Amino acid sequence: MEKTLTIDDKQIVFKSTGATPLRYKQQFGKDFFAEIAKMSNGKKFNLADLDMEAFYNIAWVFAKTADKTIPEPLEWLDTFETFPILDIIPDLQDMLLATMQTKKK
Repeated sequence: MEKTLTIDDKQIVFKSTGATPLRYKQQFGKDFFAEIAKMSNGKKFNLADLDMEAFYNIAWVFAKTADKTIPEPLEWLDTFETFPILDIIPDLQDMLLATMQTKKK
């Protein structure tokens, strides 16, 4: 799944693939699915339970999956004057939930 969002007047592509959870674990040393499960009730994210650091990390992983040339997380975030994480959560929510769903035949 892929989405392009405008952040700080830049077009940023976010992408989720089968390697996304492993890329997250490799970069941050935490389980991708456990981080998402902590923040979601299975369908929607509860802002009161949202771990902002984890969501910034998830956003970076989706961006890195789409564009292998982006720098490390802090360097990447420093390229934005503003990064409205609360505004992009709804846009990335479908991608997050899709990574946790199964496809039964």
